[in-house]
Amino acid sequence: MSSETPRPEVMSLADDEAVVFRGADRRVFDDLEPDTHVDLDGHTVRTLPRRGQLLGRFATVNDVHFGEVAAGHIDGVDEWETFSAHPGELPYPETMNRAVVAEMAAIDPAAVVVKGDLTSNGTQEEYDQFLSVYEPAFEGRLLHVRGNHESYHHLQAAAWPMQERVLDGVTIALLDTSRDGIVNGHLGVEQLEWLDELGARSDQPVLVFGHHPIWNQDEEPRHDRTFGIVPDDTDALAAVMERRASLAGYFAGHTHRNRVVRRSGSPVPYVEVACVKDYPGSWAEYRVFDGLILQVHRRISAPDALAWTERTRGMFGGTYPAYARGRLAERCFAIDTAAAAP
Repeated sequence: MSSETPRPEVMSLADDEAVVFRGADRRVFDDLEPDTHVDLDGHTVRTLPRRGQLLGRFATVNDVHFGEVAAGHIDGVDEWETFSAHPGELPYPETMNRAVVAEMAAIDPAAVVVKGDLTSNGTQEEYDQFLSVYEPAFEGRLLHVRGNHESYHHLQAAAWPMQERVLDGVTIALLDTSRDGIVNGHLGVEQLEWLDELGARSDQPVLVFGHHPIWNQDEEPRHDRTFGIVPDDTDALAAVMERRASLAGYFAGHTHRNRVVRRSGSPVPYVEVACVKDYPGSWAEYRVFDGLILQVHRRISAPDALAWTERTRGMFGGTYPAYARGRLAERCFAIDTAAAAP
């Protein structure tokens, strides 16, 4: 890694707070005014808006990868360095997940949504490790679903097609986009009909979660080898999302990056949240107001977690930070949900 002083990164931006990192050094700016320009270590940004009273908070993570031992490994590619825990250290999935659980618990979330890739190799032992870390902290507040790391190995744990959780001011819909023996994403007719019915009957905004992101028609030819949800199923999901005003956004993992995609002519955000297991070490907080929901990206900040994620900046020949971090507007943003009101 370079010995130059790291450039500041505005990793979190909320209605009243911002967090800036220079490498592993963290500076918190709090008591900020909403929807106001502020200067943060040379960055001028606008805080997120606020509307009415805060109704509640919840959180999400993905790609936690219990059992993984080498970050940055790609089958068949040997040109890039991989990264592992040093001798005597905890396995890095344990370091990162124990830290993120503590941070999420600190905001007392109404729910925690873990959207796939709970394991590295799809074993029952790795899934049990996941449960041992997350269940004691959140118990009945925990919602989770499998990802391709489970389904590819035919692990049936967390293979629930649809889940619904009603919170104050928002409803969570969680879909299993994974299929046995397959890496990319799929949705069935029954799942889409269920989501359509939920969107029709809900009297408050619905945020939809799944492991795989949508196929991006603006960047990729139409084919079923796509990394995300296959094109026909993406189109079917988008049709439901755009038909039901209560369905306010779709939130995924899988790509290990922060990103927002909008399909032509639609205001619906299709969101990707970066992974827990390596740089930048991400989770997302959702602040629910009447008619407004904020996504606030968080970088896991325990010292041992920051030390690990600073090491993994070097993945993929140094190209990983810009890819995984994404733009600030794709990490922290507001969703106007006023149209979802009955």
